[in-house]
Amino acid sequence: MRIARRHDEDHIEINVIPLIDVLLCLLMFFVLTTTFEHHTKLHVVLPEASAQAESQARTELVVAIDRDGRYFVGANEVLNPGLETLKDALFAAAGDDRERRITLRADGRTPHQAVVTAMDAIGQLGFASLSIATVPAGATP
Repeated sequence: MRIARRHDEDHIEINVIPLIDVLLCLLMFFVLTTTFEHHTKLHVVLPEASAQAESQARTELVVAIDRDGRYFVGANEVLNPGLETLKDALFAAAGDDRERRITLRADGRTPHQAVVTAMDAIGQLGFASLSIATVPAGATP
């Protein structure tokens, strides 16, 4: 006796509709969570390196802020941490030279307000060049 085979059972069909649904959900997830590049209106002019780096290093004024928020202009400590006192100390150290380069060296654990106050004083006096000193990541201070 011969048993007949049904051809319907041999035909295998792969249903791809659930796969398409999953791919569309992943696509929507990646589109919605992607951060796009935001262009700001702040234009930063970076300093250029030249052979005159030694002469610039001699004329720069260093404003240091320690971890307690105390200010130092050059080697002198500013006794009152107020904005006007800091401006007076900067004016005494720099004189009328507003093209003088200012380097702000703040401790990493200093209060943020102390850094903002120093930047505000430097800006109100009209200095043209401000640099914030940092160290490379992983470097020992």
